[in-house]
Amino acid sequence: MSENRKLAAILAADVVGYSRLASEDEDRTLARLRALRSDLIDPTIAVHNGRIIKRTGDGALVEFRSVVDAVRCAIEVQNGMGERNAGVQQDRRIEFRIGIHLGDVVEESDGDLMGDGVNIASRLEGIAAPGAICLSEDAYRQVRARLDLSVSDLGNKQLKNIAEPIRIYSLQVGTAAEAKPDMIAGAVARAPAALPPDLSIAVLPFVNMSGDAEQEYFADGISEDIITALSKLSQLFVIARNSSFTFKGRSVNVQEVGHSFNVRYVLEGSVRKSGNKVRITAQLIDATTGGHQWAERFDRDLTDIFAVQDDVTQQIVGALELKLTAGDKQRLASEQTQDLEAYDCFLRGREHMWRLTREQNNQGQQLLQRAIDLDPKFAPAHAFLAVTHALGYVNQWSQSPSKSLEQAIEAATQAVALDDRYPYAHWALGVVNLYLRRLDVAIREAERVIALAPNLAEGHESLGNALYYAGRSDEALVCFERAMALNPYYPDIFLHFHAQAMFQLGRYEEAVVLLKRRLVRNPATDISRVLLAASYGHLGRFAEARGEWEEIFRINPDYSLEHRRKVLPYKNPADFERIVDGLRKAGLTE
Repeated sequence: MSENRKLAAILAADVVGYSRLASEDEDRTLARLRALRSDLIDPTIAVHNGRIIKRTGDGALVEFRSVVDAVRCAIEVQNGMGERNAGVQQDRRIEFRIGIHLGDVVEESDGDLMGDGVNIASRLEGIAAPGAICLSEDAYRQVRARLDLSVSDLGNKQLKNIAEPIRIYSLQVGTAAEAKPDMIAGAVARAPAALPPDLSIAVLPFVNMSGDAEQEYFADGISEDIITALSKLSQLFVIARNSSFTFKGRSVNVQEVGHSFNVRYVLEGSVRKSGNKVRITAQLIDATTGGHQWAERFDRDLTDIFAVQDDVTQQIVGALELKLTAGDKQRLASEQTQDLEAYDCFLRGREHMWRLTREQNNQGQQLLQRAIDLDPKFAPAHAFLAVTHALGYVNQWSQSPSKSLEQAIEAATQAVALDDRYPYAHWALGVVNLYLRRLDVAIREAERVIALAPNLAEGHESLGNALYYAGRSDEALVCFERAMALNPYYPDIFLHFHAQAMFQLGRYEEAVVLLKRRLVRNPATDISRVLLAASYGHLGRFAEARGEWEEIFRINPDYSLEHRRKVLPYKNPADFERIVDGLRKAGLTE
């Protein structure tokens, strides 16, 4: 056999305690492992340009073109495993340990790799903790300035059958360990500052201390309302709910949170609701030092819940020595309902809506309507009800789409009329006008959201979407950049938004990379597979386009290109026909 020496980034991975898992239930363990390979591991390796050298039973050896790609892949896999293991008993979890090394390898004629580069990666994997990633010093040197990593220096270790001791670094893995969003497949992105801005904050989800798991929504609602209030302050940089809630249910180190979000301050607390009484504790911590800036406990009647939220906001303003402008003070003075049952229905309805499924949307809609029946003047309930109707329209979740759109515009208009300072009212009105093809109104309403709440990621996202449908994708990308800065653990739909803009600009290769990343996180999306198939069509990759097209109808047998043409609000119909043209090139439409 001929051989070739080269420098390569090698990732070695295996399952912790595989023999025990297989001995207890071999068929189930093998089935779970196969599913993980097809749904998570292999697609993630492909997205990051990896090449599987060999399977090792319960593990694999993978070659990457760079250590950055290898580490990003490893983080995505470990985060994905964390999500899949949520709620699974500890002794039944499938957990991986991963080792990564950059070193000299020998490539044989059949593509196999051998040598110290492979051996060291395998030894690193062997000493990694469950769910962790160990890097050699050579590998760590390649990524320390390019990725935002929380690491522990394990010092020099003597590895089995390796002549010289090797310095090893262990990565902090979980939703808090992410690659810097330096350039997301060519899109403009935020470069994190070396030090967090002085006036920056993340609000962690308050812990439910009520002893009743069904009260989770109440504690989450308190946290979300505080985030919304702080987002109105122009002097603060506030991390979005979607990102801060990734720490829900975890025992966290506040300094880790600050490092993960690049913020200086972290607010954490707890809620205990019992009968007509509520106890809320809150503490503001300087994440750079771990020192407490302010802490207080509020024991109040449930009827005082909004006063407590206002108190927390004002205490933070005081602790940070913010000088509020007249506009800031006015924006903070929003109205709330005096009907506690209406507020309870609103919190539960909003929580259901955020889950973005047909069933959850319908449940949210019923609860929000109930909140309005109890208090017709409660603007937030009208705003979020409008969005549930809009989602029912665009996703075909409603039996009468035209009626849903009418109900959406009626509810959103009422929300703004009741409270013109409530940012989500204008957000809802913008979303609805987008689907009414009133793009100028949608853009204006999104700009109003940003004026009212500069830190609300949904405002920047909505403006980006409206600009995209108006054919202004270059401007849309800038909005998505800001939304991602405020929401660094952004939902997977953001990847689709980016891909749409890239596609509209004719940057099909970049669209493909973004869409494949979304499929790793959300394999059940039909809209991203359609756009991916169209991108492949424009690139002449027809077999891959056909494969995606077949998968679309397996996921959603009722998918209709004609329905999407009807409901998507493109100002220029040619922008949608660009998608159809890509499919047509691959022979997928008549």
